[in-house]
Amino acid sequence: MNVMSQRVDRVPWKFLVVMLGLAALAAVPSYGWAQNEAKGADSQSAPPAAEKKEATEEVKTEAKEEPATAEAPAPAAAAGPTTADLKVALDTVWVVIAGMLVFFMNLGFACVESGFCRAKNCVNILAKNFVVFAACSLGFFFLGWGLMFGGGSDWFGKEGLLMVGGADNSPATLDAYKGAYGSINWTGVPLWTKFFFQLVFAGTAATIVSGAVAERIKYKSFILFTFIMSIAIYPIIGHWIWGGGILSLGKMFGEGKGLYDFAGSTVVHSVGGWAALAGIIALGPRIGKYSADGKPRAIPGHNLTAATIGCFVLWFGWFGFNPGSTMAADPGAIGRVCVTTNMAAVAATLTATMTAWILLGKPDLGMTLNGALAGLVAITAPCMFVSVESSLIIGAIAGVLVVFSVLFIDRIKIDDPVGATSVHLVNGVFGTICVGLFGVKELMQSGVTVATGLPHDGLFMGGGTAQLMPQLVGVAITAAYVFPVALVAWFLLKYTVGIRVSKEEEIEGLDIGEHGIEAYHGFQLQEV
Repeated sequence: MNVMSQRVDRVPWKFLVVMLGLAALAAVPSYGWAQNEAKGADSQSAPPAAEKKEATEEVKTEAKEEPATAEAPAPAAAAGPTTADLKVALDTVWVVIAGMLVFFMNLGFACVESGFCRAKNCVNILAKNFVVFAACSLGFFFLGWGLMFGGGSDWFGKEGLLMVGGADNSPATLDAYKGAYGSINWTGVPLWTKFFFQLVFAGTAATIVSGAVAERIKYKSFILFTFIMSIAIYPIIGHWIWGGGILSLGKMFGEGKGLYDFAGSTVVHSVGGWAALAGIIALGPRIGKYSADGKPRAIPGHNLTAATIGCFVLWFGWFGFNPGSTMAADPGAIGRVCVTTNMAAVAATLTATMTAWILLGKPDLGMTLNGALAGLVAITAPCMFVSVESSLIIGAIAGVLVVFSVLFIDRIKIDDPVGATSVHLVNGVFGTICVGLFGVKELMQSGVTVATGLPHDGLFMGGGTAQLMPQLVGVAITAAYVFPVALVAWFLLKYTVGIRVSKEEEIEGLDIGEHGIEAYHGFQLQEV
């Protein structure tokens, strides 16, 4: 007996009989339904002669009774969306999606910071990175947006201050715009789209502080500082540069000159870095970070897998951060900015790895990850204004710079657990200056000359110091405002509610002391 016969013999014959019976029962009503449908179709297509006659007589009678009237014109078809409507819709979708990518970077920051720190503080770090966006959102909504983009002053916004409540006729642009937020009238998207995109940038600046003050900050003090950051620090610098204030085009530096920061090397990253540095100074180093003779000790992170995943998330989110700052679905600009952003990160990854390999004897993964982030921060300001070749140079320098910065800051007793000041502050300053070094007014793209929007070529591109000086002065003015204001805020919190946990809490871990739970409950962990 072959295999097929064996399989047939195994099939229960009763089961086959039942299935055939069910099939027959299903076929009977189907057949009857088909007959009825056919009869119905015949009766509808060929009515009886008597019915035809009655119908004809009724039509004739109605024709005699009703006077002839002119046929009414058909209603006009509704007009479709105009080209302008479609552009607003497309721009809005692009800006919202880019904003979502920037929001997703919060996960990246949480993973990088928690991975670079010890297991006993993991819950605290995750909680800080979660709550920071909530606190920042409230502050920026109630007052920050108005201070940043409201009109009426070169120093801070005065119009439409509270809860995005100013007059506004967005998506009208330029001369057609009428409202309180004229400094952002260059983008043709609705008001709440503008607000959402700028909100996620504000949240990024506040999140930078978290990593620098990790493993010893009081949870409530960090939340309070986030509110201060979102209403008194970030919006002011944002107004000066992006809100038509003193550092913007045609103000402090004269006609045709101003600080250019396309996506926030200064507005977001340097501001966050200066505030972070002030927090480190106010807090002091972690217990055990420095020996009795002042030499730094390594405090390894507990999960480089999480840190690596976080770095990938941040790199991915930067494709919303930089290209999204066009705030319009401009295909040529978006593609070019994506490439300059990526190439800077690529170059920085490799140079940071090689630099760490030479200085430390091993290709340290932490340095590699921070190298990629340094390249991304450095290209954030000039990404729109430089060529792809220049972006490679900027990234390559940033990768070397971050390694030397991390080692230097460690030695001067600035205890930064994740290297936030080296990544965001040092390379935020460097990236802003790069606009005045490598920026160009025009680029050749596929044989076509494309204007970048920069008024002057950079120093290395034959333009002298016309663009470099505003960049240098702007960096200095930003530092002169953010650092002292943040330092005052930290010390006010220190002498009122306190900013540092107790020695016992710090040794035990902030997960237990601040939150009463552990990230790895049930695991046997060995702390360094």
